[in-house]
Amino acid sequence: MTEPSQDEQLIPEPAPTPEEQDTPAPPAEGSVADGAAEVDETDARVAELTNDLQRLQAEFVNYKRRVERDRELIKQNATYTALAPIVEVLDTVDRAREHGDLDPGFQAVADQLERVVAGVGLTKFGTAGDAFDPTIHEALSHIGEDPEVAVTTCKVIAKAGYRIGDRVVRAAQVLVVDPAS
Repeated sequence: MTEPSQDEQLIPEPAPTPEEQDTPAPPAEGSVADGAAEVDETDARVAELTNDLQRLQAEFVNYKRRVERDRELIKQNATYTALAPIVEVLDTVDRAREHGDLDPGFQAVADQLERVVAGVGLTKFGTAGDAFDPTIHEALSHIGEDPEVAVTTCKVIAKAGYRIGDRVVRAAQVLVVDPAS
């Protein structure tokens, strides 16, 4: 191998100064249009991602609402399921009261039971003189007519009704009278 001649010897280029390193290269022709197209493309991508994010955020908010509503429904159904059989016990307590004063020990237990079920939302309804409503009353018998009433009325309450919120656990069982014709 021959050595390069002096004309052929490579001379290293001097390293760029710090000012030269930070200075961007002047734009070549056509790169301004390319830069504008890139900006437009970036803006479109940002708008697309923003819309996706907003849609996902709305879906998540709706999901949270649906889960909360479902939890409340499950809670109501569990309360209903747990309290429905207790209605019969409350009926027995009412029948015992109708036959006279309860002994003090049983009275304390009955009062506590009524407080507990009222605390979880079980309410009693149905009194003599209420207007008959087939959505909350079950007519066991029709007694006849009464000139003192203007609408079909509950005359006798055979068993009180119970509800949790707006949901009827058991309709009040009643004997009804119609107004005189």
